[in-house]
Amino acid sequence: MRTDFSPSATSAHDFYRLLTAVVVPRPIAWVSSVSPEGIDNLAPHSFFTVASTDPPIVQFTSVGEKDSLRNITASGEFVVNLAPAALMEEVNATGTNFPPEVSEFDAAGLTREPSLTVAAPRVKESPAVLECRLHSVLPLGDSTLVFGQVTHAAVNSEVLDGSHPRIELLEPLARLGLDEWGTLGAVKDRSRIRFKDWPGDFRPKA
Repeated sequence: MRTDFSPSATSAHDFYRLLTAVVVPRPIAWVSSVSPEGIDNLAPHSFFTVASTDPPIVQFTSVGEKDSLRNITASGEFVVNLAPAALMEEVNATGTNFPPEVSEFDAAGLTREPSLTVAAPRVKESPAVLECRLHSVLPLGDSTLVFGQVTHAAVNSEVLDGSHPRIELLEPLARLGLDEWGTLGAVKDRSRIRFKDWPGDFRPKA
């Protein structure tokens, strides 16, 4: 038995809560940017993914027009800082609706680190950062998709195995439904099965 939900028969807010409870876990883009007035902004955005590998482009969604979106469209650049489990309280604090003249770096007690290719600062306490130049924005309903071409990546050496970041050392946070957060949990290795190695016979259903 299933319970059915129709967007047309459910309030937008309630359907949003449903979507964010079933599209899980969601990685967090901890986005730093600079306002035209020179105020550093830092905010978590949990609608985040890789949009392209060549060129390398990442994407996050601003639900409504927030400081991050305004700053990025004005400056054309930003940084995505990985949000680690050890900084959950700080990540959560930067989601507070501070007025634009308040920097979340200062409010949450985080350290600015200069970027190499953009003016927006990195979060020094973050183990991995992606510096981005704005590629494009796509308004969609009540939200705006922000695409950033990665111009530089920096990863703490102690979380690397050679050149590969170790997931258990990055310890990324994820957002779930309501006010729920997730951490890494158990990690399992599984290689993708090539068709030629598929066990047994393949019989399409009639």
